[in-house]
Amino acid sequence: MPQSRRSFMRQLGAAAASPLVLPDWSETNTLTSLQQFPETLKSPQQWAQDEDFWAWVKTEFTVSPNVLNLNNGGVSPQPKSVQDAHIRFYQFANEAPSFYMWRVLDQGREALRSKLADLSGCLPDELAINRNSTEGLNTVIFGLNLKPGDEIVLTKQDYPNMINAWKQREKRDGIKLVWLDLTLPSENEDELVAKYVKAFTPRTKVVHITHIINWIGQIMPVRKIADAAHAKGIEVICDGAHSYAHLDYKIPDLGCDYYATSLHKWLCAPFGSGMLYIRKDKIKNVWALLSNTEPDGADIRKFESLGTRSFASEMAIGTAVDFHQAIGSARKQARLHYLKNYWAERVRDLPGVHVHTSLKPEWAGAIALFSVDGMKSTEVDSQLFGSHKIHAVGIDWENIHGVRVTPHVYTTPKDLDRLVAAIASMAGKQKKS
Repeated sequence: MPQSRRSFMRQLGAAAASPLVLPDWSETNTLTSLQQFPETLKSPQQWAQDEDFWAWVKTEFTVSPNVLNLNNGGVSPQPKSVQDAHIRFYQFANEAPSFYMWRVLDQGREALRSKLADLSGCLPDELAINRNSTEGLNTVIFGLNLKPGDEIVLTKQDYPNMINAWKQREKRDGIKLVWLDLTLPSENEDELVAKYVKAFTPRTKVVHITHIINWIGQIMPVRKIADAAHAKGIEVICDGAHSYAHLDYKIPDLGCDYYATSLHKWLCAPFGSGMLYIRKDKIKNVWALLSNTEPDGADIRKFESLGTRSFASEMAIGTAVDFHQAIGSARKQARLHYLKNYWAERVRDLPGVHVHTSLKPEWAGAIALFSVDGMKSTEVDSQLFGSHKIHAVGIDWENIHGVRVTPHVYTTPKDLDRLVAAIASMAGKQKKS
């Protein structure tokens, strides 16, 4: 091996954080990628169980050795190389903020845009860099030209911030929200697609689809719903908050017109970093959410008029992309699915324990929901942390109730053995009571 894996990532972090030169990473990054040799030797599924490789990945994170974080679906920690880049850029900006932020660091955005476009499989001019999924999706929701009576199809299981944005437009502009109530988990693609299509009418203008339902980890058949919508002249918004850098896909694969994600989730970029995709021919149809000289123009950059932002966290996104690429998208998805199944398969047959997420890779990745008979979600969540120092999250939303568990690439099977033992202990006590 030409260099150690750890040495590779340390060099990567140091180069990405260099304060005086902002390289175009899409062209000048000559560091050897781990993808050049490992993925040709094994399938992603075989790599998913190579504990030596994933033990190295874990060493790149500074997570607590005592508190077991299984709520990575909320926000993910950053590897050390990303933290180092962020700190270096931040310290650099503080030397002369207005000069270094606006005249130096700001110049790195176009190289970063190209880097994200390469990972996303789209044109750089279709991506705006912002702060999170909520900002990106709200930009579209509030920016579309809609009139009273126009119908929007969405579900009660979509994310609250998006639901509230649509409700605001309903209250303010008189549009009509057509609600679907999904029964999850589901492994029936035709049934899911049919539910959306049945709700379409001649007045339907937009369908809002969440790629991975955050409460339960359900992967939705976005492309098939999108194709059915487009056949009827309906535009498609996709919430990719939990699927980007989690599943192995390119944004155009989904067939959506509008898409947004939070890069501080599965990409492990700095907190408060996100991305908005709008198909190039649609950009002119969306008004800028914040003031811009051409709010109805065709330049994606009109959505980046945020005023003073954290340039340091923005520039460190590039290092997070490098780290993700070093692992490999296919290998990462396989590992995340393997980790979910590792614990879920061990608890699903315990008396009184229920797993509410599919174990099949086409229907779920890392995220899964479980419940224990006789215990409220909040009680299970509280006991996991109080007695076992395991941080997960209790979910009570519409018809979904349980505790959501989300491991990440630094999580080990031994960590999940601890979770399995905790669930078995709670279930055993319930059985005796």
